[in-house]
Amino acid sequence: MAVKNFQFVSRLCSVHRWIFLILILLSGTPSASAQTPEPTPPAQEEPDDKPLSVKTDLVTLTLTVTDLYGRFVSGLNKDAFTVFDGNAEQEITFFSDVDAPVSVGILFDVSGSMSGEKIGKARKALERFINTSHPSDEYFLIGFNSRAQLLLDRSRDGDAILQKLTLVQTKGNTALYDACYLGVERVTRGTRQKKAMLIISDGQDNASRYNFGEVRRLMKEADVTVYAVGIMDGRDAGSITGMQGQAFLDELTSVTGGKAFYPQTDVEMDEIFERIALELRHQYSIGFTPKDFTPDGKWHKTKVKVKPPRGISRLTVRTREGYYATPNTNYK
Repeated sequence: MAVKNFQFVSRLCSVHRWIFLILILLSGTPSASAQTPEPTPPAQEEPDDKPLSVKTDLVTLTLTVTDLYGRFVSGLNKDAFTVFDGNAEQEITFFSDVDAPVSVGILFDVSGSMSGEKIGKARKALERFINTSHPSDEYFLIGFNSRAQLLLDRSRDGDAILQKLTLVQTKGNTALYDACYLGVERVTRGTRQKKAMLIISDGQDNASRYNFGEVRRLMKEADVTVYAVGIMDGRDAGSITGMQGQAFLDELTSVTGGKAFYPQTDVEMDEIFERIALELRHQYSIGFTPKDFTPDGKWHKTKVKVKPPRGISRLTVRTREGYYATPNTNYK
């Protein structure tokens, strides 16, 4: 095919010959593509392929290490960590402390309880989060009121996220639990190895099909670190529904190794969103293959200890509480 094209082009005038050659080179031919491999795309481009799925019994944990003042501690090596599965110490077979990009699901409450100044302040603080995040992070935007809906699917365009939020109107009830289910479903399809969710809400669910226990079980199963920013005013903080919402966000984030925050001022809100972005960029990833692994579906509690370097008295490590013993088919 390539030879015939070349013979045909050679009979044309020089101008037409160059035009046809360019078209042929751009379109490619079977023989050329078989001999010349495609160039590797630049690191900053968005990969279109899905994550490689292989069966493995490797358990991965994302760790946040802080000192007594809450500052992130980086530069530790693998020997500084000890991981336990139950009471049995495990060998760490995977370790990374690089500033790796994250697949982030942003769950934004657009219910009636977020009306007034709440949504504007939250959107402004979210802009700070995006500006501080890794430039290769990918985002999934989920808005929820009486139902949860995907507003933007897998995008690295932070401005597109913010633009979407300028078009929504706050109304209806709050299907937060349903939004968590949708968020996990989308984020686990992300192309980044690290997965996280950011919930922006007052935490007051009153419209979901799922319940608290189901969502908690889902979060224990998924390797997704969850952060929450409770957007509450004085009325929310003192009400029964406000306390229930805060209790839900606290439990949901702690079981995954994340954290919930409740800013009192606009300045504090901006700082919290920036802190979450920085935390995602200052984490460690470790992995181990459990000894005598049996895929029986049972819950295994894990614990990680960290040995502080000389000159530091104490460090705190935060990670998810454990894992269910089922084969992992999503490790990349």
